[in-house]
Amino acid sequence: MICCALPSLFILFGLGATVATVLSAAPWLLTLSRHKHWLFAVAAIFIATNFLYLFVLAPRLRNAGDTCPPDSPEACNMSSRVSRALLWFSASVYVLGFFTAYLLGPILQRLG
Repeated sequence: MICCALPSLFILFGLGATVATVLSAAPWLLTLSRHKHWLFAVAAIFIATNFLYLFVLAPRLRNAGDTCPPDSPEACNMSSRVSRALLWFSASVYVLGFFTAYLLGPILQRLG
């Protein structure tokens, strides 16, 4: 997520000044990080719903012939590939943000 993964990624690459600049330019990121529990819960619901739609509902609609135009069925396949790529990218950003926000701190405390 933007509130947790992006600043951690910048700091990982030694760009702490960049994080300070981003936070001064967009102070609403601090508000998002204060409400990260709700943010992660809502994002998880949206991503899970999209997985359900893309892998369960969309194939049923496609098999019923209700979604793709008969003159260009390749357009439906192309949009499906793009949707899957965006969904997996979103899920990976979510997992990275979740790891950074909830798991990285306790792991580093046990190691240090």
